[in-house]
Amino acid sequence: MGESLNMKVMSLNSALPKVVVLLGPTVSGKTAWSLEFTKKFNGEVISADSRQVYKKMDIGTAKVPGRWRWKANWRGLRHSYFVGDIAHHLVDFLDPGEVFTVAQFRDQAIKYVKLAYKNERVPFVVGGTGLYISALVDNLRIPRVAPNLKLRRSLSEKSSEHLMHLLRTLDEEAADTIDPNNKRRIVRALEVCILSGEPFSQQRKKGEPMFEFLQIGIDVPREELYQRIDMRVDDMMRRGLLSEIENLLRQKYSWDLPSMSGIGYRQFKGYFDGTITKRECVENLKKDSHRFARRQITWFKRDDRIQWCKTMDEAEALVAKFLSV
Repeated sequence: MGESLNMKVMSLNSALPKVVVLLGPTVSGKTAWSLEFTKKFNGEVISADSRQVYKKMDIGTAKVPGRWRWKANWRGLRHSYFVGDIAHHLVDFLDPGEVFTVAQFRDQAIKYVKLAYKNERVPFVVGGTGLYISALVDNLRIPRVAPNLKLRRSLSEKSSEHLMHLLRTLDEEAADTIDPNNKRRIVRALEVCILSGEPFSQQRKKGEPMFEFLQIGIDVPREELYQRIDMRVDDMMRRGLLSEIENLLRQKYSWDLPSMSGIGYRQFKGYFDGTITKRECVENLKKDSHRFARRQITWFKRDDRIQWCKTMDEAEALVAKFLSV
């Protein structure tokens, strides 16, 4: 069934290659659904998760367990991250000391969509990072304002509250979508606003469509989502999240890095500094994860192209219809 569907996709009347996007808030079930769909429809996964790009950060990012291996394709051998027999791209490839921008994601995701088609596979973009998905779906031209270290240092000396107030005066739309606890992203938005003279949110210009998208959102009741989040955090602790963070600190990865300042890691800085208890850190992580899920839902609900599904069967029917036209 997968091969015949893929051949239909390759011979589209619209001439635009088809891409399935599976999105939703944290713990909504994207991983389980994506593995079922990629098996059934002969697909590959392109991850749209800004945390799972990092190596050495498995537990705190809820990275799906997999392994790197070589596999032959049309260009020879390709080294890819596999979950079972399903290739996953843009997962577990970046050192925690490095930065991965939205513009880089867009460029790499386009490359892997095209490679999936050359390998006669259906590309499934899977994740919860809304800006990543928007950058690909709308072919956004992301501002490429070079980092200004002097300006960044000056801004970083101010509190997150002060920075958010400043950002709101310059770009209210950006202030509404950025995590107020993510100081690094606030600084970057201010940097772009100040150096370009234009609001950060207005610089993401849409380009001509490159692909035809079906966007499916996983609809989970809010209270159930919170329960799943709390259970996942407890499981992370049992699996050794503190040891993972301790190993990263031992390797001199700073709390100021984008990788370490993300959710799942920054909440434990106080524990390692000796200022708050482990229990307080765990509660902070649960609360911050609840807030994060709400922001994800708010972001996605603004896009009326997304088709929300409560069950996997409902979503599978949409995918089958989309790929068969």
